Amino acid sequence: MPLLQYKCPKCGKIFEELVSSYKDEVICPNCNITAERTWSGTMYSATGKRTVHCTGNCKTCPGC
Repeated sequence: MPLLQYKCPKCGKIFEELVSSYKDEVICPNCNITAERTWSGTMYSATGKRTVHCTGNCKTCPGC
């Protein structure tokens, strides 16, 4: 189970949540609305080489 980082679009709270899947809906503990996943940290490609401009959001990435 991954530990992912989220940000509330209403109050701006940034928090981590342990989820069973990255597709799970996560609720802000302050506002009780759906939070958005944020991307942080260093990303690596499938080859193990560090990428230069990767955001970590594979849905919008053209490929590493």
